[in-house]
Formats: sequence, structure tokens, C-alpha cells
Amino acid sequence: MTRTALIAGQGGLPVALAAALRESATDFLVAELEGFASAIPDADPIRFRVERLVPFLDALADRGVARVAFAGGLRRPALDPELIDARSATLVPRLAAAFRSGDDALLREVIAIFEDWEFEVVGADALAPALVPGPGFLTGTASDADRADATRAAAIVGEIGRLDIGQGAVVAQGLCLAVETLPGTDAMLDFVAAHAARLRPDPKGARGVLFKAPKPGQDRRIDLPVLGLRTVERAVSAGLGGIAWEAGGVIVLDRAAVVAAAAAAGLFLWAREP
Repeated sequence: MTRTALIAGQGGLPVALAAALRESATDFLVAELEGFASAIPDADPIRFRVERLVPFLDALADRGVARVAFAGGLRRPALDPELIDARSATLVPRLAAAFRSGDDALLREVIAIFEDWEFEVVGADALAPALVPGPGFLTGTASDADRADATRAAAIVGEIGRLDIGQGAVVAQGLCLAVETLPGTDAMLDFVAAHAARLRPDPKGARGVLFKAPKPGQDRRIDLPVLGLRTVERAVSAGLGGIAWEAGGVIVLDRAAVVAAAAAAGLFLWAREP
């Protein structure tokens, strides 16, 4: 059986993915970047530092790992040059160039380094397909105005994604109320909650749509957008009419709870065909 290493960051995705791997009796271990502990119960993780990346890669190989999956949020760690070992130093030019680039470029370089060590890098959706809904409405339905707002938001997300800025936008009545940047989806929705009432041209018109999608050309094995219960709660606080996303391109955590909360609030959930 292929042994999998789950490189776990923070948030609900690593927990959900670990649960899916256990349920499927997949042989796996958990690895965590120092300072970014996951919430996976009974994980007994390997902890590593970027400055000693090569010894970590060797440790995975020594433990029989053949496949690697990345899940969860991480901030770029502060690096201590004094901790870099001689073999990891050979990767410094590649990592330094990637650190100066956008998130997508950095993640691509990380994948490339793991592949250089002959690990198969797979996406969370490959290990737990049920986390990624196919096309259709999970609850509710969208009006013509909502559909127009979703189309507009999808176009905006495509453009900011090409610039490696973010993976989400909120549009109401054809106007872009906010886009996702480095602070993330929660910060974007908090901004909309604080300002949407005065930004919507018609107080009685369409309430607005949050749209999420991967960046164009993104390597989908890492950093797929994630929606969860907190997303629904913030969308409700922002007064939105619904949440839409690219079908097959977004992970939905705690689906039953998410659908129940959205239905109770009258919020539609739509996995939209690209």
C-alpha cells in the first residue's frame, strides 16, 4: 500500500482530510511546519523547518512515503540563515526566487522540489473526492439577477487570479463590492458586512453573491479554495443572497452543516459550471 504524507497546515481541511484517510484505511503520516500546528487529533506529527528541508525530505523517504498531499493554511515563515544545512543550501536560490514571487509561484516551486525527490504530489480532492461538489445547487436557487452577479464575479475572480491576487469576489447588482486579497475570504466578507448597505445602489435589489474559484492555470493539487460554516456565517452577516463557486474547483467542509446553515438563512449554495 502506498504511504501518504499529509503536510498539514491550519484550519479545517487537514482535519477533514485526515478523517477521510482514516475512514478509507489509507496508510498515512502527518507532517507540520514548526510554528503551524494543525488541529488533527492523535496526529503525532513529524515537525520540520524550511531551513532543513532536505533532511525532512529524506525522513519522509526513510519512512516509506511515496505520495504527498498539502492541506491547510500557512503563512510564509521567517527564515533563520544560521539553521540552513549544507544540502538544503543548494535549494536556497530556488526558494529565495519563489519567496519573492506570488503565492502561486511559491507553491509551484514547492511541488517541484518534492517531485525532484520522486514523491507523487496529489491534491486533497484526489484523496477525498466527496469534499469537492459537482455542478448544481446544494440548497436554494438563484434569481436571474443573482446569476448575472455570479457571472460578473466569476469574470473578476478570473482577472485577479491571473495576477495571483486572490480567489474570491463579491458582486451585488453588477457592482464589485470587494475582492479577496492576502487577508483572505473572512476579511473580505467582514468588509462587505460593514459597507454593503451603503454600496448597493438599490436597497431592495439583489443582495449580492460571493464567488470563489481557483486561479486560472493554478496547479490544483495545492491551495484549492475552501468554503465552510464560517464562510456561510459571514456571508449571512454581509447580507448576501448566496454563495457560488466553480464546480469541481472548490472544497466544501462540513457539507451537511454548511447546507443546513445556508438553508436556514435563505442563502443559496451553487456549484456553478465554469
